[in-house]
Amino acid sequence: MLITIMFSFVAMAITNYNNVGNLVTVARLIQGEYLERVDAGVLIEGAIKGMVEALDDPYSSYLEPETLKRFHDQIEMSFGGLGIVVGYQGDNLMVRKVFEDSPAEQEGIQSGDIILEVDGTPTEGMDLETAVGLMRGEVGTKVELVLKREGEPAPLRIIVTRDTIYTPTVDAEMLEDGLGYITIYMFAYNTGSETTYAVNSLEEQGMTSLILDLRGNPGGELNSAIIVADLFVENGPIVHIDHRAGTDQTHYANGNAVDVPLVVLVDENSASAAEIVAGAIKDTGVGKLVGMKTYGKGVVQAVFPLADESGLKLTTARYLTPARHDLNRRGVAPDVVVEQGPDAETDVQLETAISLLKAGNA
Repeated sequence: MLITIMFSFVAMAITNYNNVGNLVTVARLIQGEYLERVDAGVLIEGAIKGMVEALDDPYSSYLEPETLKRFHDQIEMSFGGLGIVVGYQGDNLMVRKVFEDSPAEQEGIQSGDIILEVDGTPTEGMDLETAVGLMRGEVGTKVELVLKREGEPAPLRIIVTRDTIYTPTVDAEMLEDGLGYITIYMFAYNTGSETTYAVNSLEEQGMTSLILDLRGNPGGELNSAIIVADLFVENGPIVHIDHRAGTDQTHYANGNAVDVPLVVLVDENSASAAEIVAGAIKDTGVGKLVGMKTYGKGVVQAVFPLADESGLKLTTARYLTPARHDLNRRGVAPDVVVEQGPDAETDVQLETAISLLKAGNA
């Protein structure tokens, strides 16, 4: 009875869709004719999942209650996790960094490992936020990963016990002759302040030029990306957020940018918030991009809570660069294209960035 009432309500509310009657009919047939008794809640959840999947949008998804809870914790500074940073390698989920003394390091997980499954759930086609949410959880609980590792003939199954993790998202060092080097692994809530601190620290050490490494950065929190871009963009817009409905937004620089020659390293796995920073720097001409075209995730998701503590993560807007270039499925093209082969013995992209800065061409 509940399922019939639910779908009848949907039928009345969505009068423009001719096939709503079929939806109601299928629900009634399953409840009345199917061999096994099916809980109404299972059918409702299945219908919701089907509607979201019909969008053919890899970034919109139905979040079950536990997944939604983990999602809300995913870009906090502390959480029960494994101590890894993950990103994309093509369509695969890859371990980008393993933190020292973390549960992941203790169990032998390595940078470059491809994550095939998390607790029996395949990661193929799964958006990054959901995958990360599955790996995080209550301190002391265990999670099983199935990993593909270069040189290993078969996938590896590794069980890791979650622990409280503090994840620094920024590394900084002086390379040579006043050349600063900052790597941002992802954009979490603390990334803006970490990057600001890194820039100030390098300036105190005599920095006269800077390389910002966004390779493999899967993105993350929008406001942190704006703060980072604001460190380098002197004035004008940083990013436009274009909604189908509602008020569009533009975030502007505050006029306190760092005035040093800048090169930004990007690759095909630099995504989302990383592309906002790269696009802002390229469009405003405050630095040069070196590497490969970025991933092309230029859309905004909002999470809408549902009545049973589940949620709907839905694409609601798109990012546009300062010059209003659409990032989604297009990416940001580098000023200097440099391919980094998987078997290269040296970091040719980094070497190219250093050469440009030394020659005064950045």
